Amino acid sequence: MPAGIQIRQATPSDAATIHALMRPYVMQRLLLARTEAEVIELTRHGFVAFLMDGEREGRLVGFSAVEIYSPKLAELQCLAVHHEYQGTGVGRALVRQCVERAKNLNVMEVMAISSSEKFLQGCGFEFSLPDQKKALFCQLRPRPKE
Repeated sequence: MPAGIQIRQATPSDAATIHALMRPYVMQRLLLARTEAEVIELTRHGFVAFLMDGEREGRLVGFSAVEIYSPKLAELQCLAVHHEYQGTGVGRALVRQCVERAKNLNVMEVMAISSSEKFLQGCGFEFSLPDQKKALFCQLRPRPKE
């Protein structure tokens, strides 16, 4: 990740800026459209990347959230990185924070439904059914023996 960028827990006050960051990707049909109220809910387990120095200090350049469904499953959602910062490690750092949050909550797997399969595989996600390639999962703890 480039120097001068930090990641922190998202807050509801970030929602309008997150919503604006997501808008171009929604228009390109790369992200699902979300209302600002939905984005506020996502900040509960969401993280933002922002600039720490220079004339644009405080500018939000990335967001991602993890939605916890159960002790077995969570989903990585709304990964968005400003186009100027793609390929710099910001997205990978945001994914890592989301996975760590799920791990700390003792979730077994995090899934990601995305068009960025290679990126997610580089973050430790694998296809649960390799022949189907429908959803990617990152297993955080062993499955219980049945």
